[in-house]
Amino acid sequence: MSLASRKNVGNLRLRLPATSANLGPGFDAAAVALDFYLEIEAESAAEFSIAATGRDRERCSRLENNLILETYKDLLQSHGRPIVPLAIRMANGIPLAMGCGSSAAGRLAAIALAVHFGQLDWSSERIIEEASVLEGHPDNAAACWLGGFVACASEGRRVHVARVVPPSEWRAILVLPAEPLSTSKARALLPAEYSRADAVANIQSVALLGLAFAQARGDLLRVAMNDRIHQPFRAPFCPFLPPLLPLAGDHGILGVALSGAGPAVLVVVGSEKALEPASAAIRNALEGLVKPDLVACRFLPAGASQCFATHRA
Repeated sequence: MSLASRKNVGNLRLRLPATSANLGPGFDAAAVALDFYLEIEAESAAEFSIAATGRDRERCSRLENNLILETYKDLLQSHGRPIVPLAIRMANGIPLAMGCGSSAAGRLAAIALAVHFGQLDWSSERIIEEASVLEGHPDNAAACWLGGFVACASEGRRVHVARVVPPSEWRAILVLPAEPLSTSKARALLPAEYSRADAVANIQSVALLGLAFAQARGDLLRVAMNDRIHQPFRAPFCPFLPPLLPLAGDHGILGVALSGAGPAVLVVVGSEKALEPASAAIRNALEGLVKPDLVACRFLPAGASQCFATHRA
């Protein structure tokens, strides 16, 4: 890329939503977008810089071992593009290493920056596929980029995605503990094999899960969010999960599951009015444990691709 063409590349604004994956039985296959964000504005510069605000501000502003910068540089190099230094302004609303999709949002941010400043002609499908390879699974990446509730399947590098808009009246409460849990550690807790009974139970639940979101069947979520593949093995490192699981079906709470690999817990409620009694029930169930941070949010119908396409149009 010539110096002249570099100067013609304008700045880029990105708004990448948080996501909650697995939703109980949908291990590496299902996720939903939530309405809090990693927001980035970037422009070409003489050298790299990051001015960060919001959650984990100090970690986000580091230039060394920075997920976004390292991924951005690697992508440009691997596709024969010069590395364009960037001045980045970042407002981060996604807690890191809590199971809220922070790594997917960061990797998608890096890919979008590389596509824009490296002038790569990539479709949304290619962007999701690249993010899925980097993540090791497609669920968070697809939900972050497309929004809504997504079900995903990988076929080699190709990612097949089905997407629906979640019921507008449903709400979510993320229950955040004080200590994070890395995805690599959470994956190391899982067994290599499962019984037929456990596999069948999860197939039954995940079949209900997609239809519950598509048909606004809140009455199905208590069963549809049951899991026997990953949550029982992660529960010892996610202390909020065992006391919260029994709340499903009461206090306006439709379903409960680990958010991603944890340790955050996703609580789905049926309406705005249910947020207050559900929050009270959550606090009562966790009495005696470290006080949680409760984040009430909405399910998001659109993802980062809409902002990306609008800004670049």
